[in-house]
Amino acid sequence: MNQSKVKSIYPWIVVGLLWVVALLNYMDRQMLSTMKVSMMIDIKELETAENFGRLMAVFLWIYGFMSPVAGLIADRINRKWLIVGSLAVWSAVTLSMGYSNNFQVLYVLRAVMGVSEALYIPAALSLIADYHKEGTRSLAVGIHMTGLYFGQAIGGFGATVAHQFSWQTAFHSFGLIGIAYSLVLVFFLREKKDRFAPSSQPAPENKIVKISGFSSVTKSLGMLLGTMSFWVILFYFAAPSFPGWATKNWLPTLFSESLGMDMSKAGPLATITIAASSFVGVIFGGILADRWIMKNLRGRIYTGAIGLSLLIPSLLLLGFGHGLIGILGGGVLFGIGFGMFDANNMPILCQFVSPRHRAAGYGLMNLTGVFAGAFVTELLGKSTDSGHLGRDMAMLAIPVAAAVLLQLLTLKPTTANKEND
Repeated sequence: MNQSKVKSIYPWIVVGLLWVVALLNYMDRQMLSTMKVSMMIDIKELETAENFGRLMAVFLWIYGFMSPVAGLIADRINRKWLIVGSLAVWSAVTLSMGYSNNFQVLYVLRAVMGVSEALYIPAALSLIADYHKEGTRSLAVGIHMTGLYFGQAIGGFGATVAHQFSWQTAFHSFGLIGIAYSLVLVFFLREKKDRFAPSSQPAPENKIVKISGFSSVTKSLGMLLGTMSFWVILFYFAAPSFPGWATKNWLPTLFSESLGMDMSKAGPLATITIAASSFVGVIFGGILADRWIMKNLRGRIYTGAIGLSLLIPSLLLLGFGHGLIGILGGGVLFGIGFGMFDANNMPILCQFVSPRHRAAGYGLMNLTGVFAGAFVTELLGKSTDSGHLGRDMAMLAIPVAAAVLLQLLTLKPTTANKEND
């Protein structure tokens, strides 16, 4: 294959390479939640829900706090090596967890995983955004996001491996796969060569133009937080995170209660419904936005708004519905809508933020999303105990509706791809 042919398809090779990393990212973090029963035989502290909750929560808190830091780092160093290093470290942590029978050691390892996994998403999405311009950006980001969906689903098989062999084997196997794949990235993943070059003056083929050092951090944060459109984007990202995390953590319980179904059946039904429909939504939303923006600069914004609008009736169906068709219909609508939203977050950010600050911008967005998830997970736990899970799930449609209105009224981009500060 000649060099020009490789150059033309390489942006899609990047998406393919990072799709596997995205899968491993979610798979390694999720599988712990499925192996509690197997692990507590060897680690007595895990017999209490409080200790297991601490183990799960330390990842989320550190992941959230590290997200903006990870974005600032990704804006300033070679993203290829940041991605390779991130994958290698969290895979080594996964491997190491299989050798520990000590709760305190597991707690520290889980914290390290939070740091290393946080470094991945801002770097990966900004790299994909740099390789894909107006006509393919939303689809490329959408395809990458399906890797996260698949990883979340495959993480459930940790329990299967633990049952058939041992929980140690599950950690060892997935950890070794990640370490091996980090070596693949060393040879095939490349940083964008003209990353920081002005559009009128491309960088030389053999050189990467680097941004100034860490003294620019304050300026970068000031630029982002001093822009009203970025605050709107933050709210636009955080509002759907409430129901997004709610479905991750509480939808199986809601299916079980509303349908009178055993959790062994309600769990797979809920997760498969959301995963399959999200896959459809993210691909459809990516294609639609990429075509729409060629005719209208607000095409991505309109696509994201349509996706969020679908969440409103879906949450009402999930919260107040009782029949199988109504509940499943709510799940399907939610997945499609959330997928359309997911495909366009970074592409919309690219219309308001230059390449120098995109990873930092997405890191701040990730922080708001994770903290919204932590808040709503605790809130719905109390709702479940009081018998109001469905009602409070439906109430999450209110911030989503506010985000749709605010987005449509205020986000008015002047370009499909902002190049300069």
